[in-house]
Amino acid sequence: MMVAENPRTGLWLIAILTIASSLSLLFIEPIPQDISYHLFSDVKPAFGIPNFWNVLSNIAFAVVGILGLYNIYVSKSLVLIDSIRLSYALFFAGVSLVALGSGYYHLWPDNQTLVWDRLPMTIAFMALFSILICEFISERVGKVLLIPLILVGIASVFYWGYTEDQGVGDLRLYALVQFLPIVIIPVILVFFSSQFTKISGYWLLLLVYLAAKAFEHFDAQIFSALGFISGHSLKHIAAALGTYLLLLSYQRRLQLKPKHQN
Repeated sequence: MMVAENPRTGLWLIAILTIASSLSLLFIEPIPQDISYHLFSDVKPAFGIPNFWNVLSNIAFAVVGILGLYNIYVSKSLVLIDSIRLSYALFFAGVSLVALGSGYYHLWPDNQTLVWDRLPMTIAFMALFSILICEFISERVGKVLLIPLILVGIASVFYWGYTEDQGVGDLRLYALVQFLPIVIIPVILVFFSSQFTKISGYWLLLLVYLAAKAFEHFDAQIFSALGFISGHSLKHIAAALGTYLLLLSYQRRLQLKPKHQN
């Protein structure tokens, strides 16, 4: 994909999107978790496991996450920025922990277990966001932002959980943590140049992520059409597949030149 490199325009767009999205929270009423979210179409148990396929499909996250960690620390076959190896590790660790958190949630779907589903997802999202900043904009800025981004992601989940316990559930901060990186990442990919070849892995991850959200939205319709697996289970598989495609791109790319540290 051709990249129209224009860092100044990219920075302006990122600033505008960040400020506009953050300020919009002030004009939106608190958003409680819709209880119907926990009502999945496929609730069939198997082998004593409730909601069997929604639980079992999370194994895909464990496989991809552990494979990523293996490639980072054992085979060392990934082309990475050595100075932010921890960021890549946190990304794949977060992905692997999604298997535990989401699996736990789908055994007993409710707001309390949903906290443990969302926590590892925010770790993975924020670590990936930091990686993209390092690879495309500035290594120093991306490294500095890694821990604050992850802490904000974790805080957004605990804040939502706390407000639900108080009877005034508020998903606004968590929604911002989910939404903002998704709209900023394409800006980064288009307006900044990477120090690596083969940035298509990031585009594929975004496209597959959107497909996964579509599977989630049409959970019941897909289950009705297929009869043996639901859209939500396919969401898990698709999201893990997108991560695997990114992992493959990390294996096949070449480093061009490091980004400036400032």
